[in-house]
Amino acid sequence: MELPRTQYSQEFRKESVKFFKESGLTLVEAAKRLSLPKGTLKNCVYADKRGELALVGKHQKSLTEVELELSRVKRELVEVKMGRDFIRKCAMYFAKLS
Repeated sequence: MELPRTQYSQEFRKESVKFFKESGLTLVEAAKRLSLPKGTLKNCVYADKRGELALVGKHQKSLTEVELELSRVKRELVEVKMGRDFIRKCAMYFAKLS
């Protein structure tokens, strides 16, 4: 059984590319954190490099309010996970000093 294709808002694509660029993570790691297929993130990153990110998904129908909220929650989850990972690294560093 094939899963239906997920549609992402232009804002989500833009923020995903920004996250990838600023995070220093590999494409695969960033895609996992964003809950995106790696191919989707890769396409967005390459489209951004060509200055064509605004054209990706241009012919998609608009997202519903629930889908937009889901995108927002996914972004928020990524930020929380990054904060958690940072705290873990700090805890491990200070544990080594003790």
